[in-house]
Amino acid sequence: MTLKSIKAGVLSIAYEQHGAADGWPCILGHGFPYDPQAYAEAARPLVEAGALLIVPYLRGFGPTRFLSPLTPRSGEQAALGADLLALMDALGAERGVLAGYDWGGRAACVVAALRPRRVVALVSGNSYNIQDIAHAMEPAPPTEEAALWYQYYFHNERGCRGLTKDRRGVARVLWGQWSPTWAFDEATFDRTASAFDNPDFVDVVIHSYRHRYGLVAGDPAYAEIEAALAAQPPIAVPSITIDGDSDGVNPGTAHHAKKFTRPHEHRVFKGTGHNLPQERPRDWARAVIDARAMALG
Repeated sequence: MTLKSIKAGVLSIAYEQHGAADGWPCILGHGFPYDPQAYAEAARPLVEAGALLIVPYLRGFGPTRFLSPLTPRSGEQAALGADLLALMDALGAERGVLAGYDWGGRAACVVAALRPRRVVALVSGNSYNIQDIAHAMEPAPPTEEAALWYQYYFHNERGCRGLTKDRRGVARVLWGQWSPTWAFDEATFDRTASAFDNPDFVDVVIHSYRHRYGLVAGDPAYAEIEAALAAQPPIAVPSITIDGDSDGVNPGTAHHAKKFTRPHEHRVFKGTGHNLPQERPRDWARAVIDARAMALG
């Protein structure tokens, strides 16, 4: 593994690179509150299958930095998708396999939906991750609402202050709640938690969870992308979608199948929570390899 950085759009994006330079491009996106460590074990089988892996730190995480202090610290879905596309452009990757979960899966879905010619195949944890902000105030069943406490916490200044005061404490609670069957140790958590020390982490996270409910405005630079996402566009690339049957924050997304208009397969990882690639690295790697084969076959 090599840690690199590259100027891409409004960011200097730090990323881990695995595999030979002439391998097939594959970009893996982590979620909140995680980091590229989520793919540490999945990397080996993917490299053995010939992949050139790019695993970026998302905006607000790890060594990734904004190039200008004037750029809004937006965490909106359009920004995440724009970052991913800018990274592909900066790396000279005309097309690639995109795979991710949570925020990283959202970025991959945005690019797959709006720029399908850039995507060989998609693997998405929790399926169609593009937010339907226009309907965000429609309540879910109470059991699902209870799992979203952290989002409502971040909507007010108490939550912002709480995250600022103890970002690691908040993340540690979420890891436990979202992956109740995953027996991770504190060393594993600590290796990722350093990524939350990024100076823009709190601002990006708070904006993300407020914007998705329409509570704050987005960055005007991404208004056109957000307008396109508001139409809830289908994803027209070969795709494998995945849920964990013990996910403590998402009750399952098999019903998203209608949003995928090219060859599509939905998988459920048994005894698995929200952090799919870190909990089931070999099964995640197999999904990526299978999705690529689906596209080439």
